[in-house]
Amino acid sequence: MELSNLRREYCQGKLSESDVNSNPFAQFESWLQQVIDAKLPDPTAMVVATVDGQGQPSQRIVLLKHCDDNGFVFFTNLGSRKAQELSKNPKISLHFPWHILERQVIVFGEVEPLSTRENMAYFLSRPKESQLAAYASHQSHPIKSRDLLMQGFERMKDKFSKGEIPAPDFWGGYRVKPSKIEFWQGGEHRLHDRILYTKNGNQWNIERLAP
Repeated sequence: MELSNLRREYCQGKLSESDVNSNPFAQFESWLQQVIDAKLPDPTAMVVATVDGQGQPSQRIVLLKHCDDNGFVFFTNLGSRKAQELSKNPKISLHFPWHILERQVIVFGEVEPLSTRENMAYFLSRPKESQLAAYASHQSHPIKSRDLLMQGFERMKDKFSKGEIPAPDFWGGYRVKPSKIEFWQGGEHRLHDRILYTKNGNQWNIERLAP
């Protein structure tokens, strides 16, 4: 297989400075709605990139759970690798790969932990099985087999068989406060459109980047 021969042209649309919303969150919401309307699978899936103490980046796919003018929100086990890295270095990057529409969005910024109230409200909205899984899994830690994981899940089912499952103190969310947001639209002959929003005080500057 010659990977260098695998290519296609991008010709679904264009993106110009005059077309985009002055508010990058409104622009993001518009694009996200188009992804949802197109019935793409996992429209809120995003790649979350963090960096450890040795400067080694790592990435994983997480689901976006909320977005407004205050930032992008996701949840995780606070003992996970991503959470441990963010506790030492709050800088983060998000990437939304909407390949079918020949689009991607990249977010650069820092995280702030959500409040206990916000964490509890979202945890209690999750399906019960997802709540149980949060208790059963020590995320990012070694485990000898899937059987042990499932045994832990069954123990949690028995433990919380009656009543409401409380939000664990080792589980919570982050709000990503962006400093830059880039919108990318594929273009013919690799002449892609890239529009970058950069935070400047309470304002957002908009500029075009070369592809």
